[in-house]
Amino acid sequence: MTEGHGDDIYKYQDIRINFSSNIYSHADLSGLRNHLHEVIDLIRNYPEPEPFTLEAVIARKKGIPADCVLVTAGATEAIYLIARTFALQQESFSASILHPTFSEYEDACRMYGIPTLPDNNANTHPILWLCNPNNPTGSVVSPEKIQQYARQFDYVVVDQSYEDYTQAPMLTPQEAVSSDNILQLHSLTKTYAIPGLRIGYIIAPSHLIGLLRQYVGPWTVNALAIEAGKWLMENDVRVLPDLNTYLTETERLRQRLNQIPGIKAAETQTNFFLAQITPNTAAELKDYLANNHHILIRDASNFRGLTPHHFRISTQSPQENDQLVNAIKDFTI
Repeated sequence: MTEGHGDDIYKYQDIRINFSSNIYSHADLSGLRNHLHEVIDLIRNYPEPEPFTLEAVIARKKGIPADCVLVTAGATEAIYLIARTFALQQESFSASILHPTFSEYEDACRMYGIPTLPDNNANTHPILWLCNPNNPTGSVVSPEKIQQYARQFDYVVVDQSYEDYTQAPMLTPQEAVSSDNILQLHSLTKTYAIPGLRIGYIIAPSHLIGLLRQYVGPWTVNALAIEAGKWLMENDVRVLPDLNTYLTETERLRQRLNQIPGIKAAETQTNFFLAQITPNTAAELKDYLANNHHILIRDASNFRGLTPHHFRISTQSPQENDQLVNAIKDFTI
């Protein structure tokens, strides 16, 4: 895994408002906490070697066959599993990645020797990696465009980790399953704001799930994560805020930032967005906010295609958003 992700709160003292992670930070997890307390003795035994019970719940909730679902320890494990699986096939594969985007696609391909090449390379089977909604830009590709990509590329990996943070249409599980070459990634981590538990899953045609399953190690998903996923999905738990209100607040924050001289906040279709600061760097702004206002933002300069002036913001409460705006004003004066 590459360095420089958001939520690096451990590097600073007394961070009180965290804008650096795209995951909603005010989720009420008391119900899940109580349930896990009741079943804590699960840790006395090994979990299922493969989390088939959780896969069955996901399949039932999504209306797809169980053999079209593969649960992983977060969407990130799914990314590395897919890269490893294709790298171990007899054919040669190449990766096509639309930058700027989540760095783990390129890192996973590099780790397993899959070159990133132009999509017109005739000697390899091209795989398109697509983050949708895209991190860090917040842009969304339509299902129709994804289907078009599926006709152009041998395989399309669609990472929909932030699907519950946008109102834009998403490719459905049924569409992924009915394709020949689409692998759709999902993140219970993001949906339920539980990054510490690491739960993700892949939806794809059964022949691709079967191929991936050959390269999954035993016990990669722990017992409490499996139990949490089942309980959250079976009880239709929702921890995210009203999306219309949340995205309206995102736009208000973006407009307020754009009123600050030297700040330019880009449009988005989700709860996070890119911004630029001039003439200072994002690293300078980040350190100032952390050390003087106990606020953490994401320095986005390490995304391929961005500059030292780019940073990423994830919307918090209106009061916290106003504190951020005022703190950035203080910095730019």
